[in-house]
Amino acid sequence: MSHDSDGFNRWDAGQRLAVEVMQELVVRVQAGQPLELDPSLLAAFTRVLSDRSLDPAMVAKLLQLPTEAYLAELATEIDPLAIHQVREFLRLELAQALEGLWMDVYRRYRSEGAYQFNAEAIAARSLQNVALSYLMALEQPRTLVLAQQQFETADNMTDALAAMSLIVHSGFNKEREQVLYAFYQQWQHDPLVVNQWLSVQALSPREDALQQVQQLMQAELFDLKNPNRVRALIGAFCGQNAAQFHREDGEGYRFLADRIIELDRLNPQIASRLLTPLTRWKRYNGARQQLMRTQLERIMAAELSKDSFEVASKSLV
Repeated sequence: MSHDSDGFNRWDAGQRLAVEVMQELVVRVQAGQPLELDPSLLAAFTRVLSDRSLDPAMVAKLLQLPTEAYLAELATEIDPLAIHQVREFLRLELAQALEGLWMDVYRRYRSEGAYQFNAEAIAARSLQNVALSYLMALEQPRTLVLAQQQFETADNMTDALAAMSLIVHSGFNKEREQVLYAFYQQWQHDPLVVNQWLSVQALSPREDALQQVQQLMQAELFDLKNPNRVRALIGAFCGQNAAQFHREDGEGYRFLADRIIELDRLNPQIASRLLTPLTRWKRYNGARQQLMRTQLERIMAAELSKDSFEVASKSLV
Protein backbone atom coordinates (compact mmCIF):
# COMPACT_ATOMS: atom_id res chain seq x y z
CA MET A 1 0.00 0.00 0.00
CA SER A 2 2.88 2.38 0.74
CA HIS A 3 5.39 1.57 -1.98
CA ASP A 4 4.06 -0.46 -4.92
CA SER A 5 4.41 1.28 -8.27
CA ASP A 6 1.12 -0.13 -9.58
CA GLY A 7 -2.01 1.67 -8.44
CA PHE A 8 -4.23 -1.39 -8.39
CA ASN A 9 -1.68 -3.36 -6.37
CA ARG A 10 -1.53 -0.55 -3.82
CA TRP A 11 -5.31 -0.46 -3.50
CA ASP A 12 -5.55 -4.26 -3.26
CA ALA A 13 -2.82 -4.39 -0.62
CA GLY A 14 -4.54 -1.65 1.36
CA GLN A 15 -7.87 -3.47 1.27
CA ARG A 16 -6.23 -6.73 2.35
CA LEU A 17 -4.43 -5.01 5.21
CA ALA A 18 -7.59 -3.25 6.38
CA VAL A 19 -9.66 -6.44 6.17
CA GLU A 20 -7.12 -8.36 8.28
CA VAL A 21 -7.04 -5.58 10.86
CA MET A 22 -10.82 -5.27 10.98
CA GLN A 23 -11.44 -9.01 11.21
CA GLU A 24 -9.07 -9.20 14.18
CA LEU A 25 -10.85 -6.29 15.83
CA VAL A 26 -14.24 -7.94 15.32
CA VAL A 27 -12.95 -10.95 17.25
CA ARG A 28 -11.80 -8.62 20.02
CA VAL A 29 -15.21 -6.94 20.17
CA GLN A 30 -16.91 -10.32 20.48
CA ALA A 31 -14.49 -11.30 23.25
CA GLY A 32 -15.07 -8.05 25.13
CA GLN A 33 -11.45 -6.98 24.71
CA PRO A 34 -10.22 -3.38 24.21
CA LEU A 35 -9.61 -2.15 20.66
CA GLU A 36 -6.36 -0.62 19.41
CA LEU A 37 -5.36 1.00 16.12
CA ASP A 38 -2.94 -1.25 14.24
CA PRO A 39 0.36 0.67 13.75
CA SER A 40 0.93 -0.80 10.28
CA LEU A 41 -2.40 0.56 9.03
CA LEU A 42 -1.69 3.94 10.56
CA ALA A 43 1.78 4.03 8.98
CA ALA A 44 0.40 3.17 5.54
CA PHE A 45 -2.30 5.83 5.75
CA THR A 46 0.25 8.38 6.92
CA ARG A 47 2.57 7.67 4.02
CA VAL A 48 -0.20 7.86 1.43
CA LEU A 49 -1.61 11.09 2.87
CA SER A 50 1.83 12.69 3.00
CA ASP A 51 2.87 11.87 -0.58
CA ARG A 52 1.81 14.79 -2.77
CA SER A 53 3.10 13.11 -5.92
CA LEU A 54 0.28 10.54 -5.98
CA ASP A 55 -2.77 10.77 -8.20
CA PRO A 56 -5.60 12.15 -6.00
CA ALA A 57 -8.12 9.76 -7.61
CA MET A 58 -6.00 6.81 -6.51
CA VAL A 59 -5.42 8.29 -3.06
CA ALA A 60 -9.17 8.69 -2.57
CA LYS A 61 -9.62 4.98 -3.25
CA LEU A 62 -6.67 3.97 -1.07
CA LEU A 63 -8.00 5.81 1.96
CA GLN A 64 -11.48 4.28 1.97
CA LEU A 65 -11.91 1.42 4.43
CA PRO A 66 -13.66 -1.78 3.26
CA THR A 67 -17.42 -1.47 3.58
CA GLU A 68 -19.46 -3.22 6.24
CA ALA A 69 -21.22 -5.16 3.49
CA TYR A 70 -17.90 -6.49 2.15
CA LEU A 71 -16.75 -7.57 5.62
CA ALA A 72 -20.09 -9.30 6.13
CA GLU A 73 -19.65 -11.25 2.89
CA LEU A 74 -16.27 -12.50 4.10
CA ALA A 75 -17.57 -13.59 7.52
CA THR A 76 -18.50 -17.17 8.29
CA GLU A 77 -21.07 -15.93 10.79
CA ILE A 78 -22.08 -12.30 10.37
CA ASP A 79 -22.04 -10.01 13.41
CA PRO A 80 -23.32 -6.72 11.94
CA LEU A 81 -23.08 -4.70 15.14
CA ALA A 82 -19.48 -5.77 15.79
CA ILE A 83 -18.52 -5.00 12.19
CA HIS A 84 -20.12 -1.56 12.46
CA GLN A 85 -18.42 -0.85 15.79
CA VAL A 86 -15.02 -1.81 14.36
CA ARG A 87 -15.36 0.31 11.23
CA GLU A 88 -16.50 3.34 13.24
CA PHE A 89 -13.63 2.78 15.69
CA LEU A 90 -11.06 2.78 12.89
CA ARG A 91 -12.55 5.86 11.23
CA LEU A 92 -12.35 7.77 14.51
CA GLU A 93 -8.85 6.57 15.38
CA LEU A 94 -7.49 7.44 11.93
CA ALA A 95 -9.26 10.79 12.08
CA GLN A 96 -7.76 11.65 15.46
CA ALA A 97 -4.25 10.41 14.68
CA LEU A 98 -4.05 12.16 11.29
CA GLU A 99 -6.28 15.19 11.78
CA GLY A 100 -3.62 17.62 10.58
CA LEU A 101 -3.02 15.67 7.37
CA TRP A 102 -6.74 15.25 6.70
CA MET A 103 -7.22 18.99 7.12
CA ASP A 104 -4.29 19.75 4.83
CA VAL A 105 -5.66 17.44 2.12
CA TYR A 106 -9.16 18.86 2.45
CA ARG A 107 -7.99 22.45 2.08
CA ARG A 108 -5.65 21.62 -0.78
CA TYR A 109 -8.32 19.95 -2.89
CA ARG A 110 -11.30 22.08 -1.88
CA SER A 111 -12.16 23.95 -5.04
CA GLU A 112 -13.10 27.61 -4.77
CA GLY A 113 -13.59 28.08 -8.50
CA ALA A 114 -16.49 27.31 -10.81
CA TYR A 115 -17.63 23.71 -11.22
CA GLN A 116 -15.67 21.72 -13.79
CA PHE A 117 -16.46 18.31 -15.20
CA ASN A 118 -13.12 16.75 -16.04
CA ALA A 119 -10.95 13.96 -14.64
CA GLU A 120 -8.78 16.28 -12.55
CA ALA A 121 -11.73 18.06 -10.94
CA ILE A 122 -13.60 14.80 -10.29
CA ALA A 123 -10.53 13.34 -8.58
CA ALA A 124 -10.11 16.46 -6.43
CA ARG A 125 -13.75 16.35 -5.30
CA SER A 126 -13.46 12.67 -4.49
CA LEU A 127 -10.38 13.11 -2.29
CA GLN A 128 -11.76 16.26 -0.70
CA ASN A 129 -14.90 14.40 0.37
CA VAL A 130 -12.97 11.41 1.70
CA ALA A 131 -10.92 13.78 3.85
CA LEU A 132 -14.08 15.51 5.06
CA SER A 133 -15.65 12.18 5.99
CA TYR A 134 -12.75 11.41 8.33
CA LEU A 135 -12.80 14.92 9.78
CA MET A 136 -16.52 14.63 10.47
CA ALA A 137 -15.86 11.40 12.39
CA LEU A 138 -14.35 13.65 15.07
CA GLU A 139 -17.82 15.09 15.79
CA GLN A 140 -16.23 18.47 16.56
CA PRO A 141 -17.76 21.93 15.89
CA ARG A 142 -14.61 22.93 13.95
CA THR A 143 -15.14 20.13 11.43
CA LEU A 144 -18.91 20.63 11.33
CA VAL A 145 -18.24 24.16 10.09
CA LEU A 146 -16.33 22.75 7.09
CA ALA A 147 -19.24 20.51 6.14
CA GLN A 148 -21.75 23.33 6.57
CA GLN A 149 -19.70 25.68 4.42
CA GLN A 150 -19.31 23.05 1.72
CA PHE A 151 -23.05 22.37 1.72
CA GLU A 152 -23.99 26.05 1.58
CA THR A 153 -21.54 26.97 -1.18
CA ALA A 154 -21.68 23.77 -3.28
CA ASP A 155 -22.36 24.32 -6.98
CA ASN A 156 -22.61 20.61 -7.76
CA MET A 157 -24.57 17.63 -6.43
CA THR A 158 -21.45 15.65 -5.49
CA ASP A 159 -20.28 18.16 -2.89
CA ALA A 160 -23.75 19.08 -1.65
CA LEU A 161 -24.85 15.46 -1.18
CA ALA A 162 -21.57 14.46 0.47
CA ALA A 163 -21.71 17.32 2.97
CA MET A 164 -25.41 16.77 3.70
CA SER A 165 -24.90 13.03 4.25
CA LEU A 166 -22.08 13.60 6.71
CA ILE A 167 -24.10 16.13 8.70
CA VAL A 168 -27.24 13.98 8.65
CA HIS A 169 -25.26 10.97 9.89
CA SER A 170 -23.62 12.98 12.68
CA GLY A 171 -24.79 13.77 16.18
CA PHE A 172 -25.43 17.43 15.43
CA ASN A 173 -29.24 17.39 15.63
CA LYS A 174 -29.98 21.07 14.93
CA GLU A 175 -27.67 21.23 11.91
CA ARG A 176 -29.02 17.90 10.67
CA GLU A 177 -32.54 19.25 10.48
CA GLN A 178 -31.34 22.46 8.83
CA VAL A 179 -29.53 20.79 5.95
CA LEU A 180 -32.35 18.29 5.38
CA TYR A 181 -34.85 21.13 5.14
CA ALA A 182 -32.63 23.27 2.89
CA PHE A 183 -31.84 20.39 0.53
CA TYR A 184 -35.47 19.35 0.22
CA GLN A 185 -36.65 22.91 -0.39
CA GLN A 186 -34.17 23.23 -3.26
CA TRP A 187 -34.78 19.83 -4.88
CA GLN A 188 -38.35 18.85 -3.96
CA HIS A 189 -39.48 19.04 -7.58
CA ASP A 190 -36.87 16.52 -8.78
CA PRO A 191 -38.08 12.97 -7.97
CA LEU A 192 -34.65 11.36 -8.43
CA VAL A 193 -32.98 13.78 -6.03
CA VAL A 194 -35.78 13.39 -3.49
CA ASN A 195 -35.13 9.65 -3.61
CA GLN A 196 -31.49 10.32 -2.75
CA TRP A 197 -32.62 12.58 0.09
CA LEU A 198 -34.72 9.73 1.47
CA SER A 199 -31.88 7.21 1.14
CA VAL A 200 -29.45 9.45 3.01
CA GLN A 201 -31.79 9.37 6.01
CA ALA A 202 -32.46 5.64 5.67
CA LEU A 203 -28.72 4.93 5.75
CA SER A 204 -28.06 6.93 8.91
CA PRO A 205 -26.06 5.00 11.53
CA ARG A 206 -27.90 6.87 14.28
CA GLU A 207 -29.96 4.79 16.70
CA ASP A 208 -33.14 6.62 15.68
CA ALA A 209 -32.80 5.59 12.01
CA LEU A 210 -35.78 3.19 12.11
CA GLN A 211 -37.95 5.82 13.78
CA GLN A 212 -36.94 8.34 11.11
CA VAL A 213 -37.83 5.90 8.34
CA GLN A 214 -41.23 5.28 9.91
CA GLN A 215 -41.86 9.01 10.17
CA LEU A 216 -40.85 9.58 6.55
CA MET A 217 -43.34 6.91 5.47
CA GLN A 218 -46.08 9.12 6.93
CA ALA A 219 -44.94 12.16 4.96
CA GLU A 220 -46.92 13.36 1.96
CA LEU A 221 -43.95 12.83 -0.34
CA PHE A 222 -43.90 9.07 0.34
CA ASP A 223 -46.22 6.68 -1.47
CA LEU A 224 -46.08 2.94 -0.89
CA LYS A 225 -47.42 2.51 -4.42
CA ASN A 226 -44.32 4.23 -5.84
CA PRO A 227 -41.60 1.56 -6.33
CA ASN A 228 -38.78 4.11 -6.51
CA ARG A 229 -39.82 5.67 -3.21
CA VAL A 230 -40.07 2.22 -1.62
CA ARG A 231 -36.59 1.24 -2.81
CA ALA A 232 -35.10 4.58 -1.77
CA LEU A 233 -36.43 4.46 1.78
CA ILE A 234 -37.42 0.95 2.87
CA GLY A 235 -35.02 -0.87 0.54
CA ALA A 236 -32.08 1.30 1.55
CA PHE A 237 -32.73 0.89 5.27
CA CYS A 238 -33.29 -2.87 5.24
CA GLY A 239 -30.74 -3.74 2.57
CA GLN A 240 -27.88 -1.35 3.26
CA ASN A 241 -28.12 -0.08 6.85
CA ALA A 242 -26.96 -3.28 8.51
CA ALA A 243 -26.25 -1.86 11.96
CA GLN A 244 -29.76 -0.45 12.39
CA PHE A 245 -31.69 -3.08 10.47
CA HIS A 246 -30.10 -5.84 12.57
CA ARG A 247 -30.99 -4.23 15.88
CA GLU A 248 -30.76 -6.66 18.77
CA ASP A 249 -34.43 -6.16 19.64
CA GLY A 250 -35.48 -7.47 16.21
CA GLU A 251 -37.58 -4.39 15.42
CA GLY A 252 -35.85 -3.97 12.07
CA TYR A 253 -36.98 -7.45 11.04
CA ARG A 254 -40.52 -6.82 12.25
CA PHE A 255 -40.64 -3.55 10.32
CA LEU A 256 -39.59 -5.27 7.08
CA ALA A 257 -42.06 -8.12 7.57
CA ASP A 258 -44.90 -5.63 8.09
CA ARG A 259 -43.94 -3.77 4.92
CA ILE A 260 -43.67 -6.95 2.84
CA ILE A 261 -47.12 -8.14 3.92
CA GLU A 262 -48.52 -4.70 3.10
CA LEU A 263 -46.63 -4.34 -0.18
CA ASP A 264 -47.43 -7.82 -1.43
CA ARG A 265 -51.01 -6.73 -2.06
CA LEU A 266 -49.85 -3.72 -4.07
CA ASN A 267 -46.71 -4.84 -5.88
CA PRO A 268 -45.69 -8.49 -5.42
CA GLN A 269 -42.47 -8.04 -7.43
CA ILE A 270 -41.17 -5.29 -5.16
CA ALA A 271 -42.29 -7.18 -2.05
CA SER A 272 -40.46 -10.35 -3.08
CA ARG A 273 -37.26 -8.42 -3.79
CA LEU A 274 -37.40 -6.66 -0.44
CA LEU A 275 -37.44 -10.08 1.24
CA THR A 276 -33.76 -10.67 0.45
CA PRO A 277 -32.26 -9.42 3.77
CA LEU A 278 -34.43 -11.85 5.75
CA THR A 279 -33.67 -14.80 3.46
CA ARG A 280 -30.02 -14.72 4.55
CA TRP A 281 -30.95 -15.61 8.14
CA LYS A 282 -28.73 -18.71 8.24
CA ARG A 283 -25.58 -16.57 8.04
CA TYR A 284 -26.21 -14.94 11.41
CA ASN A 285 -25.89 -16.18 14.99
CA GLY A 286 -28.54 -18.23 16.77
CA ALA A 287 -30.41 -15.31 18.38
CA ARG A 288 -30.66 -13.32 15.15
CA GLN A 289 -31.50 -16.45 13.18
CA GLN A 290 -34.52 -17.04 15.38
CA LEU A 291 -35.69 -13.43 15.19
CA MET A 292 -35.39 -13.40 11.39
CA ARG A 293 -36.98 -16.81 10.98
CA THR A 294 -39.92 -15.75 13.16
CA GLN A 295 -40.65 -12.86 10.82
CA LEU A 296 -40.29 -15.07 7.74
CA GLU A 297 -42.82 -17.49 9.22
CA ARG A 298 -45.17 -14.58 9.97
CA ILE A 299 -44.87 -13.48 6.34
CA MET A 300 -45.60 -17.05 5.22
CA ALA A 301 -48.74 -17.09 7.37
CA ALA A 302 -50.16 -14.17 5.39
CA GLU A 303 -51.96 -14.63 2.09
CA LEU A 304 -49.00 -14.12 -0.22
CA SER A 305 -48.60 -13.73 -3.93
CA LYS A 306 -46.79 -16.44 -5.86
CA ASP A 307 -43.64 -14.25 -6.08
CA SER A 308 -43.29 -13.61 -2.36
CA PHE A 309 -44.36 -17.12 -1.35
CA GLU A 310 -41.69 -18.70 -3.53
CA VAL A 311 -38.89 -16.52 -2.11
CA ALA A 312 -40.00 -16.90 1.52
CA SER A 313 -40.68 -20.65 1.37
CA LYS A 314 -37.37 -21.49 -0.32
CA SER A 315 -35.41 -19.52 2.27
CA LEU A 316 -36.95 -21.52 5.10
CA VAL A 317 -35.94 -24.91 3.67
